[in-house]
Amino acid sequence: MEPTREHREFFPAPGIQRVAMLSVHTSPLAQPGIGSAGGMNVYIRELSRHLAQRGVAVDIYTRRDHPAVPPLVEPFPGVRVYALDAGPATALPKEQLFCYLPTFVSELAYLVHRQQLSYDIVHAHYWLSGWAAHLLQRYWDVPFVHMFHTLAVLKNSVQASPPESVLRLQVEQGLARVADAIIAANPDERETIVNELGAPPSRLCTVPPGVDAEHFRPLDRAAARSRLGIPLDRPVALFIGRIDPVKGIDVLLRAWQRIAQELAPRQPLLLFLGGGFDSSAGLRPDAALSRVMADARELGIAETVRFLGSRPQGELPLFYNAADVCLIPSHYESFGLVAVESMACGTPVVASQVGGLRFSVEHEVSGLHVPPNDPAALATATVRVLTDHQFRTRLQVGARQAALRFSWHRVTTVVARLYEQVARRGILQPCGTTG
Repeated sequence: MEPTREHREFFPAPGIQRVAMLSVHTSPLAQPGIGSAGGMNVYIRELSRHLAQRGVAVDIYTRRDHPAVPPLVEPFPGVRVYALDAGPATALPKEQLFCYLPTFVSELAYLVHRQQLSYDIVHAHYWLSGWAAHLLQRYWDVPFVHMFHTLAVLKNSVQASPPESVLRLQVEQGLARVADAIIAANPDERETIVNELGAPPSRLCTVPPGVDAEHFRPLDRAAARSRLGIPLDRPVALFIGRIDPVKGIDVLLRAWQRIAQELAPRQPLLLFLGGGFDSSAGLRPDAALSRVMADARELGIAETVRFLGSRPQGELPLFYNAADVCLIPSHYESFGLVAVESMACGTPVVASQVGGLRFSVEHEVSGLHVPPNDPAALATATVRVLTDHQFRTRLQVGARQAALRFSWHRVTTVVARLYEQVARRGILQPCGTTG
């Protein structure tokens, strides 16, 4: 692919030809919202796709977690996804995967040797992949770039149970010291990696993830609601995310109980996109989604919540555009990709003032911030957006404008320059962008 004149200056140096991306515990091809798949999957897929468009070949290595997963898929030109056999071909808890990492590294190294491949950079995602990448870094003698995506020390500070393991804490601390460069999703995460994990500040690069503003864009709201069978005058809120304690779903449901009571005459509706339906059990909700549905019944709000399971990325703009507001009650978010996707569709966000959400959502410009773990505050802010048409219209305009700051072109430009610097084995220049 020949670069255009305006893009040529952003292309990596000729020395950066091929990158090995590691995502041991989840495939970038997995559907976000099911199991452990989420924003990280989208990040790896989109970064790889945009790097390939700039002439950098990307091979992504993940663990096969189902017998039907093919060993090799090429989702985009210049991007290959290898699924390696390391342990049983089934989904496993993340902590159990650690003992299979030596097998994963051996299979990866053997495949690379057999196919006579070579890489200029190893880019790992999440702590499990980082452990594997550090071995490959020494074996191949190539630079190692790491992105944590979430940090155990931060998760433990906001969730009572189950705590992240001592093993993970120790591995993350070690990775912070041995990686040639570390990408942080927001300034707070950068400070934590430096101050609590001991990473040299010069190795940090702050780069928020991007959003495809052509795919996630404002659509006709009436048409979107018509397709979903929702009356135009009905207040609609949206939640999209994995079913995980850190996502604050308990806070969401308790807040929605208040909202449903306060706005009862207008029949408010919450669209819940997360979890899955087991096709082997007649499309029944999986265990995680069943628990959420049971909680909704216990709170007396089941009739006002539409549980839809997770949906492919291609369908999400329809739901974002059908909603009046998107709710993100997380206890912790490294970035919060859902917030920026919603904003790109012109749908304002009410989000916990934590982690990356503090930077991606601008208070009273593209949405509202609320204290974490506060159902009353979440309910009050949501009702304000749902009932104040003039205020909501202003937020809709601000949301779209704010989201345009987070382009994949910008993200890829910064990451490509980072690759160049670490490949030269030099000291990193000031690096990063806050959007």
